[in-house]
Amino acid sequence: MEARAYLKNARIAPRKVQIVLDLIRGKDVETAMAILKNTPKSACEYLEKLLKSAIANAENNFGMDKNNLYVSECFVCPGPIMKRIMPRSHGRAFRILKRTSHVTLVVKEKE
Repeated sequence: MEARAYLKNARIAPRKVQIVLDLIRGKDVETAMAILKNTPKSACEYLEKLLKSAIANAENNFGMDKNNLYVSECFVCPGPIMKRIMPRSHGRAFRILKRTSHVTLVVKEKE
């Protein structure tokens, strides 16, 4: 049995989220939460909230035991890109790409 949680259109680049997801993949829930609390990355705030949501989904929707949960799968996909313009000298305009992320986190129960 597995429980999922999704985060759509997070205003952070996918490559920044991927670094933190690699740290928690395969870990049990308590260890993953400790890693997220003590890692100085901006993606940790988003992922900590997402992990809490996945745990709540597992407990309330599927009746799983919180102590036996682990992060079985987690990945990030690029979301829509917001295109902005930065004025430059000589009347030019440079494009700034503000990237967004779609994050999926899956927790499973150990057998």
